[in-house]
This record gives sequence, structure tokens and C-alpha cells, in this order.
Amino acid sequence: MIVDDHEIVRRGIAEIVDRDELLEVVAEAGTVKDALRRAGLVRPDVILVDLQLPDGTGIDIMEALRLTNPEILPVVLTSFDDDEALAESLDKGARAYLLKTVRGAEITDVIKAVAEGRILLDDRTLTRRRADHDDPTADLTPSERKVLELIGDGLSNREIGEKLGVAEKTVKNHITSLLSKMGLQRRTQVAAWVAGQRAAAWRN
Repeated sequence: MIVDDHEIVRRGIAEIVDRDELLEVVAEAGTVKDALRRAGLVRPDVILVDLQLPDGTGIDIMEALRLTNPEILPVVLTSFDDDEALAESLDKGARAYLLKTVRGAEITDVIKAVAEGRILLDDRTLTRRRADHDDPTADLTPSERKVLELIGDGLSNREIGEKLGVAEKTVKNHITSLLSKMGLQRRTQVAAWVAGQRAAAWRN
């Protein structure tokens, strides 16, 4: 499903997506209200959202869908190149953040990867965000940082969910995302990393 307030942009994206035999555009919307209504009716696998809409933002859509239809995977496609927007989008469940300067073929590749459960950021975004630091946690959202600390405290996913007031599935999504961003493979590696950081802080 494509959400953008410019019809010509929606049509252009739809044409690119429909060329791929594995993908199909099942709905389009130009406002937050329309997007939520149609998403509830057609239940797309992936929703492509712009951040700036006439009656709100793509973040409003992602926040609402996370409560009503958490199985719908959001991808942000925007011209809004901003670190805060990126961080908030990821915090609200975005599985990818793409700028509208992206090539058409990359859009379809990202949609398919997200549908398979992966979390992606375009190379330019990652390069910009990582240029000034080597901290593997620097790209984590505030929610992911909380989950990271609670993993370090030895809490289970269920316990973390209870502590943060979110569903266990949401905790798992945060863990998948933070593993990807930190370049780790397993939850135990996260616990070991936190323990190592705390030991280093204690020594200092």
C-alpha cells in the first residue's frame, strides 16, 4: 500500500512496484485518515508511507497501525532527510527509511526484504549517521536502548514487555532491530556486550 499526498508520486511508485511480478499495489491513500481506513480493509503486507501528509504524519500512521494492525510492516519513503525523523520513525516501527532520491529498483528490493522480515536503512542514511561515531549503539532508538539495558539486567522478553508496557512481539521487534544495528547475531551477545560496558565503566 502506498501513502503519499501527491497523486503523481503515488502513480509513479505504483508503476515501479507493479512491474515486479512478486509485488502488487493493493491500495493508495493521500491522508492519514484514508490510510488507516484502507489499511484496515485491505491489510497489506507492507505499507510505504511519506512523513508529511495534509492531516498529520507518516509517524501517526505507524503509531496507529502498531496498535491495530501490527502485522503490517511500514517503510518510510520521504524527502525529509533528518536524523530526528529517522530515529522517531524507527521507534514507531518503521522497517526501512528511504529518501525519495532512491532508485526505483531499490524501492522494490527494500519492499521484498522488509516483507521477509528484514530491517533496512539506505546506504547514504547509514553512512551519514555513522560518520561521526564508532559506538555500535549510536543508531539505537530510545526504546531500543531501554531494551538493551534490560537485556543486560537479565530480563526475559516477557519481563521486558511488562516493564515497558508493550507486547512481547514489540520487544522481539526491538531486539531484531538492535541486533541488526549493532552488527550482532544473538541476544546473548547483547547481554555480553552490556556486561562488558558496565565492567569498563566500573573500572573507570
